[in-house]
Amino acid sequence: MSASAPPLLDDEDVRRQVDGLLRAHLDRLEADLAETGHDAAPLVEGLRTMLGGGKRLRAAFAYWSWRAHGGVTGSPEELCALRVGAALELFQAAALFHDDVMDDSDTRRGRPTAHRAFAARHALLHLAGDGDRYGMSAAILLGDLALVACDAELSEAVEPLPEADAATVRSFFSRMTSGVTVGQYLDLAAQVQPWGDDPAVIERRAWQVLRAKSARYSVEQPMLLGAAVAGADAAALDRCAAIGLPLGEAFQLRDDLLGVFGDPAVTGKPAGDDLREGKRTVLVARALASGDETTRRMLTEHLGDATMDASRTSQLADAIAASGAPAEVEGLIDELSRRAFGLIESSGWREPARSHLVELARQAVDRRR
Repeated sequence: MSASAPPLLDDEDVRRQVDGLLRAHLDRLEADLAETGHDAAPLVEGLRTMLGGGKRLRAAFAYWSWRAHGGVTGSPEELCALRVGAALELFQAAALFHDDVMDDSDTRRGRPTAHRAFAARHALLHLAGDGDRYGMSAAILLGDLALVACDAELSEAVEPLPEADAATVRSFFSRMTSGVTVGQYLDLAAQVQPWGDDPAVIERRAWQVLRAKSARYSVEQPMLLGAAVAGADAAALDRCAAIGLPLGEAFQLRDDLLGVFGDPAVTGKPAGDDLREGKRTVLVARALASGDETTRRMLTEHLGDATMDASRTSQLADAIAASGAPAEVEGLIDELSRRAFGLIESSGWREPARSHLVELARQAVDRRR
């Protein structure tokens, strides 16, 4: 698993414990798959590679929400909260495997995506058939395998909980996984819509995708899951949702900015990948609404062109910057963050959990540092 972690993930050993649970799960899976023969070994290797990266922010939001709602370190429920975090990381891996295939991405966290790695393996071993198709098929199956692992980890996580709390956790997790799947489809559908003449329509679709695919899943649902493990009441769960949704929206808006203007050394993806993939984001909608005719023509003609070279993506990024759209999106991030931080301030959450959740939220919405 990843060797480094933000300081807050080292507090109370959250990162090490979640990584240990993931490693144990993959070790069990590897032993099970070994019974089918050595040809299955690359699947576990692919899972280990994907799970070796990432900041574990979702697991951390779940854990510190559990602590904020009365969770006590060293109690039997602590392992439940950590295992819910591990299940979140397994679901994240599944989503990324599938997302990379859908977007035909070349890199993830600075490494070749799974479908590219398996295609390269196909070529290296001089296997028969179409190498690209082999790579995509293997990556889809990796995503499916991660989903199975996620379901197993969640089932074991909630087993010791009171049945009412376990049912609440399962319900939140099911809504989250369904929501992300629907969000993926909405994203796919948005990218093939005719441009039309009204940027407001594009922005409305962008907000639908943002909330369904990422915002709720990134912060709101992990916080709800942690609170549910602690047996939080309906009012406390409503407060988590009211805080988590705007934070998740700000998180994804930041991701959209990084997808166009981010440093590849930080993001692990080539600059301008979102432009090549044709992402119809709030940032793009604002650029269409605020930019001049040249900007609108450039975006509608070239957004989604997977063959764009670095020069063209740089031109598009410059046009988006000149439109003033990035500043507008920064304003949205600030507005959403202020709303969430104000609710955290009045939440009455106990320390040290409150301070940890504040800092995690800052890390999520301000990934420029």
